[in-house]
Amino acid sequence: MSLESDERAPVAGAFSIKPLMFETFACTLALMSFVALIGPIARSLGLAPWQAGLAVTVGGIAWVLFARRWGAASDKLGRRRIILQGLGGFVLSYAALCAFLIFALRNPLPVWLAFAGMVVLRGLVGGFYAAVPATGAALIADHVPPGQRAGALAMLGAASGLGMVAGPGVAGMLAVHGLELPLVITTVLPVASLAVLWRWLPRAERHAAPNAASLKIGDARLRRPMAVAFTSMFCVIVAQVVVGFFALDRLHLDAAAAARAAGIALTAVGVALILAQLLVRRLGWAPERLIRIGCAVSALGFGSILFAATQPFLWIGYFVAAAGMGWVFPSVTALAANAVNTNEQGAAAGTVAAAQGLGIIAGPLAGTLVYDADPGAPYALIAGLLALAAVWPARVRTAAPLGTATRR
Repeated sequence: MSLESDERAPVAGAFSIKPLMFETFACTLALMSFVALIGPIARSLGLAPWQAGLAVTVGGIAWVLFARRWGAASDKLGRRRIILQGLGGFVLSYAALCAFLIFALRNPLPVWLAFAGMVVLRGLVGGFYAAVPATGAALIADHVPPGQRAGALAMLGAASGLGMVAGPGVAGMLAVHGLELPLVITTVLPVASLAVLWRWLPRAERHAAPNAASLKIGDARLRRPMAVAFTSMFCVIVAQVVVGFFALDRLHLDAAAAARAAGIALTAVGVALILAQLLVRRLGWAPERLIRIGCAVSALGFGSILFAATQPFLWIGYFVAAAGMGWVFPSVTALAANAVNTNEQGAAAGTVAAAQGLGIIAGPLAGTLVYDADPGAPYALIAGLLALAAVWPARVRTAAPLGTATRR
């Protein structure tokens, strides 16, 4: 069916965001549980800290490399097909990673082999899962009107935030019975989410025409979403990496107290993200407005940490900063979705996801390098970047009519 007149209208048919929310929660919980366990597992396998860090970073690199490709593929082959393929690959590769680590814990391997196996399998996990958020965002753009997309995407963000908070907690509770149990348990939820999506993902889809032009990565319509996506994720990762050091050097805490202070600060981040993203749906504001106010609030929160002399001050600063980010994250994806045509939604979502992944990769190195100059320097840097993002003059760009997409 040609979409000459309604190529930007939502796809007809029943659509519920709840299956995507469950999948997001389940997979985020599994990923964050693994991150929480990587230190003790690496120590048990005889790996150096940098090797554990590289194994995690490889997942982010794979995300950057494949998110856009998965998203573009969903434009042409359909959301359901790509999201199920990506999630299926994630389930298998994550199970293989957990099985490999359990085997290595029971049967000591040469350090190089344990390291290589962890890196390869973690890369596969990141590469396959890159398909899911990009295609999920495009699926929402297909079924939700432009004015409601930020709110719908915020619900996914809230589910992700819940998984971020629950993951380390679940890992910690299960780890008292050994490192193997949390690895086994956390493979179950992604399998359940695959079954849920297979059963409830809509089958009515809009497909791009085979000869439709591909969305260029340098497309002017995506410059602001990409810049804000990179900046926001970069700032969050910098703040996560340096908070423990800040508690040691600026608050003058011992190692145990600094770890506790950092843990509470990051928990506050998760709670603030959840609450802020739930509020987005109620506000109903345009993505551009949410980005401006969210970046300004986050800049204020991170900037206030320059004056932090007590733990509660640190926690409040992180809570305020994360609340602002809770408005920015879903709005960036919605801004990109509203700027492109229906046959470009997957590629646009993948491009934004890749920009966020680049921020995840660059943040740890930049944050620690700047920290060497002064404990407050990273917070001054990210507050300044967010303030610039808030005042960046935006030119509203809308998608041009197409008439090239088909629905089937």
